[in-house]
Amino acid sequence: MSTQQQAMQIPANLVKELRERTGAGFSDCRAALVEAAGNVEKAIEVLRKKGQAAAAKKAQREASEGLVGSYIHAGGKIGVLVEVNCESDFVARTERFQNLCHDIAMHIAALDPRYVRREEVTPDMLAKEREIYRAQALATGKPEAVVDKIVTGKMEKFYEENCLYEQHYIKDESVTIGEMVKLAIAELGENIVIKRFSRFKVGEVSPSGSGGDDGAGSPVPVNA
Repeated sequence: MSTQQQAMQIPANLVKELRERTGAGFSDCRAALVEAAGNVEKAIEVLRKKGQAAAAKKAQREASEGLVGSYIHAGGKIGVLVEVNCESDFVARTERFQNLCHDIAMHIAALDPRYVRREEVTPDMLAKEREIYRAQALATGKPEAVVDKIVTGKMEKFYEENCLYEQHYIKDESVTIGEMVKLAIAELGENIVIKRFSRFKVGEVSPSGSGGDDGAGSPVPVNA
């Protein structure tokens, strides 16, 4: 049976479900479902791998256009501004890109990341966290080699909890924010970068946020 014949047998409701869960285009979703023999979860992995490959090729391209997305939580107590860059104003004006910006802002409002990427975590902060995790592990009486593995694992968890790109998306924990961006890159055909954000909460002394290249946009660690 040819690929085209197989594709015709993929139910429309499966394609619709995959599109809703990934934001990928119709033809890409149908092709992924064909490759995954109709298994939606496997099709998501197919799309992620293709998105990662496409993103890797575009990652070095300059992204100087984009939007400032926003989200105000119900009740007006929490608000977020996030700058997401792409390569052209055309892509920035698409509904897909605007929805991505909104979803990222909503996620930031919910999970309150401290940094955009792990590379922004300061050496002093990393040293402090490692010291705490090592002391905790040593207190259990475990051997040094085991302690090292525990500390490494806890540092990865620290990145996952505090760095936006590595957090699991609040509405779909099977995908990280970084993977969401890569899927959007694959679909829209341009490099996309989350540059910086600010999260405001009524009663806080200063907004939380991270990103940017100048002094005003440097990472600002925030107490959890």
